[in-house]
Amino acid sequence: MVDITFGPEPGKRPDLNNPTEAYIHQTRRKRLYGFILLILFVALMASGFKTAQDRNAGDFLSGLHQVGAFPAEVLSEAWTNRANLPALLWEHLPSLIETLNIAAAATLLGGAFGAFLALGSTRHLARFPALTPLFRRTADIMRAIPEIVIALILIFILGGGPVPAVLAIAFHTAGALGKLFSESAENADLKPVEGLASTGASWSQQIWLGILPQVAPNWLSYALLRFEINIRASAILGFVGSGGIGYDLKLAMQWGGGKYDEVVAIFALLFCAIVLFDQLSGYARNRLVKGQ
Repeated sequence: MVDITFGPEPGKRPDLNNPTEAYIHQTRRKRLYGFILLILFVALMASGFKTAQDRNAGDFLSGLHQVGAFPAEVLSEAWTNRANLPALLWEHLPSLIETLNIAAAATLLGGAFGAFLALGSTRHLARFPALTPLFRRTADIMRAIPEIVIALILIFILGGGPVPAVLAIAFHTAGALGKLFSESAENADLKPVEGLASTGASWSQQIWLGILPQVAPNWLSYALLRFEINIRASAILGFVGSGGIGYDLKLAMQWGGGKYDEVVAIFALLFCAIVLFDQLSGYARNRLVKGQ
């Protein structure tokens, strides 16, 4: 007769040498830790909300019913002046193109430097293994600093315009792609590299012929995904004077009533551009990675 046990008897210590009891004990302990972490998270959120509420100029809950007031006013004015929307869309199209150019230039610069960081921080592939920790910490620092902080510093140094936005986004992109590229390169098959090394190929030839053909689809997929993110980032940086359609949106919202039809036109352009490039990059990534 088979003895089936579902855990220790109440008040009895589990026999950790018994696989069933050890598994049940481990599962219960994980659930207990998860429950404790959930309670701590809820407590921290509640205390954080109370602190923010105390520092607010007004009461959050009492003003909650007015959340839809501003969007309703914007849409109402835009509907009243809907005849102006086609002309406004055409007027702000150059700013949208500038935003896309900022995102594209930043992705190219960040991707190139990210590849350099990735090859320097990947185990078994680094040209100078002793410097691998330096490359990794550099990538960590670059992706830890938000784009807007870098942009504000560069605007103070260089003045307003698209150049600070390109450099700020490229700086953050290099750190993010450096990490992703490195993880992809670490999973590459090293047999082609060993074969090339046995024939006397240089390090650059080993990387170019043995590693890049394997990682190129994933690297291009990550770069396309980052391009989508950078379109949003370049629009946000326009609010701090970095040019593009974000700057036009900032000016339109500062004028307030009377310019809300312009706000809607800018939002429509930006939304359509993000959706379009999201679909195009998704299709391209599937073709690159899955061949579909």
